[in-house]
Amino acid sequence: MKCTALFGLTAHVAAVSAGTVLWDGRFNDFTASTDLEKWSWGNQVGPYQYYIHGSSAVASYVNLSPSFKNPADSGSKQGAKITLDNTAYWNGQNMRRTELIPQTTAAINQGKVYYHFSLMRKDVNAPATTREHQIAFFESHFTELKSGWLSGAVGISDPLLRWCIGGQTQWSTEWSAGVWHNVAYEIDFAAGTVGFWHSTGGDALAQTVAPVKASTSSNGADWHVGVLELPRDGYPDSTEDYFWSGVYIESGSLTTSVAGPGAPPVDNGGSSSSSTSIKSSTTSSISSTPTTLITSTSSKTQVTAISSSTPVTTTSSKTQVITTSSSAPATTTSSSGCTASQWAQCGGNGFSGCTSCASPYKCKYSNDWYSQCL
Repeated sequence: MKCTALFGLTAHVAAVSAGTVLWDGRFNDFTASTDLEKWSWGNQVGPYQYYIHGSSAVASYVNLSPSFKNPADSGSKQGAKITLDNTAYWNGQNMRRTELIPQTTAAINQGKVYYHFSLMRKDVNAPATTREHQIAFFESHFTELKSGWLSGAVGISDPLLRWCIGGQTQWSTEWSAGVWHNVAYEIDFAAGTVGFWHSTGGDALAQTVAPVKASTSSNGADWHVGVLELPRDGYPDSTEDYFWSGVYIESGSLTTSVAGPGAPPVDNGGSSSSSTSIKSSTTSSISSTPTTLITSTSSKTQVTAISSSTPVTTTSSKTQVITTSSSAPATTTSSSGCTASQWAQCGGNGFSGCTSCASPYKCKYSNDWYSQCL
């Protein structure tokens, strides 16, 4: 019996820690959010670069607490509350934003990797449904979450949380208060594809959208853990809170357990745990033909679809499925290079993405580390 119990515990640990953690952003070594201020361009320490925020003290924009994490995320000691308030304007821009960027030299932009995080909102200081929010995005916006009314769409508001590739919706669901959405971006930088793994609460991640062709581009220091809100005339600022948990990047096999790597083992009565790892070699593949989408912007239930060769598994009755179209993604490549869409980064020290902006936007210098299409 003792041997059986030990086997069960060992199996659970192996299942939770499935892959190799390349970068750990779970705030486990932070005593308070003020630790973020130890980082600077001249003193690049800690797991995060902290420079995209407003002019107030760090506690106006980032706060840490065990009550801010997903209760199922036992590998994290605490979570983060990231806030937009009426001072959250960075570097003179007209967009509110509070963002953390991985501080690492690890190969998080090579081969097949998995970008993990959990996200939740509350009714108090809820994200506005009348403005577009870009969440957990890369500078080239090849993949990201979005919430709220999409810029240029018809209507006034939108209650959905979306996963997008190149600005086009691939998956969406109603973003209800108090629900933890657990996400892993399955990014194959070599193959140029991105897949989407998702669950809610404490459920294990499941592949919701098989890998889709994308213009994968990252210099390894341009993934934003936070939110950028696009401006909209006639809609005043309100304080908004976004709760984050279980932020890390891994390679190898995918950890599907929300408990995350390093979580304490759970005694399951001696029976061996079922495996919660997915080897990257078994991930579903799709046609090499790029697919982009037309998505309704009304607040009614939306149906979105991938190509017929890419089945989509819904995770709840509210999860939306998405339809294919032949329209081009926001960021395109050509034999002469590539163009970045509005709001995307187009320059800065160490930046390796598109340096030309799609017409009529221009690449505007902000500082030595950042230029943006405006």
